[in-house]
Amino acid sequence: MQVTALYRHPIKSHGREALARVRLTAGQSMPNDRRWAVAHDNAKADGTKWAPCANFSRGAKAPQLAAINAVLNDETDMVTLTHPDRDPLTVHPMRDAAELLAWVMPLVPQDRALPARVVELVERGFTDTPYASISLNSAATHHAVEGLAQSELSPLRWRGNIWFDGAAAWDEFEWIDRDLRLGGAVLRVKERITRCKATTANPETGAIDVDTLRALNTLGHQDFGVYVEVIQSGDIALGDKLELI
Repeated sequence: MQVTALYRHPIKSHGREALARVRLTAGQSMPNDRRWAVAHDNAKADGTKWAPCANFSRGAKAPQLAAINAVLNDETDMVTLTHPDRDPLTVHPMRDAAELLAWVMPLVPQDRALPARVVELVERGFTDTPYASISLNSAATHHAVEGLAQSELSPLRWRGNIWFDGAAAWDEFEWIDRDLRLGGAVLRVKERITRCKATTANPETGAIDVDTLRALNTLGHQDFGVYVEVIQSGDIALGDKLELI
């Protein structure tokens, strides 16, 4: 098996960025993945600790967010956001929070909880799990879902961190509690990822266009990909071998 893509999402649910290589640290998520999040006006999250995704603006409630791309400057912590319906914006998510909130406001439904503040969790980020997780996704499983949905799908719908090829579709579900070696790192597979409505939105347009959840439920579940934990630090890169150990 081989790694085919690496992504981070600097601001949770607000864009993704492709990477060529990254260093993983034991007990941490992908560096700068979901480091920031946009808390809505009903949220209890204050940035002092991890909080569940229900506290934040996200694609399940605001599908237009799916069409955002983000590029983080690691030296300045400035993030450049692009969207087909908005002018590009470069901001520091904390210092320029008001500007960021104004930029994203037209992309969210006005009859729901609205973006209110930006919070930051430097060490592990606001992942969708109470532990510092990284999502691992199979290209073969993605193609299997395309068959179920009878539609070509962008892999970006799944908001994954690590993509690999070379295994049969759905094999990754058999790896729970197994360890994987990837580059210089070792990962432990923790659990399957249950998916939400965010995956029904087209990542190029933000329009809801394919019922990915209905496609998955034909198999009796709503799962795609697995969460892993980093148990040994190391560098990983595109093209690295992924193997069960």
